[in-house]
Amino acid sequence: MGKKGTLPSYEEMLAVAMESLPKRSKDIERFRIPQVVSEAEGNKTVIRNFTEFLKVFRRDAKHFGKYLCKELATPGYQHGNFFVLQRIVQRNVLQKKIEDYVKEFVYCKECGEPDTRLVREGRVYFLVCEACGAKKPVRNL
Repeated sequence: MGKKGTLPSYEEMLAVAMESLPKRSKDIERFRIPQVVSEAEGNKTVIRNFTEFLKVFRRDAKHFGKYLCKELATPGYQHGNFFVLQRIVQRNVLQKKIEDYVKEFVYCKECGEPDTRLVREGRVYFLVCEACGAKKPVRNL
């Protein structure tokens, strides 16, 4: 610490503060993409945990649903907590498209954190990071 009667230096206070912080664990992920729960009903595919994705990603149902329909080249609609696609889609294909959505519309392009939100300004959507403050335009759907 500093001399008798003086305050500690900035470096000393910083060292004490850094030691008191909790250790970050690398193995525990705080953000996980849920596994898709879907089933075929006739010639349609029903995503049973659609609202779970919306909560985890913190995204609008309209945007996420539009992305799925466009990427899978099929019409679809939200029905309560479910999302219905107008054709049979394999579970692994759905999961891959959802992971692609997260890479493009959830993770920050600067810091890689999932703490983002989509903000529409005029006709353009921006991915705004709440962790680092970055603001990047994303493609329109």
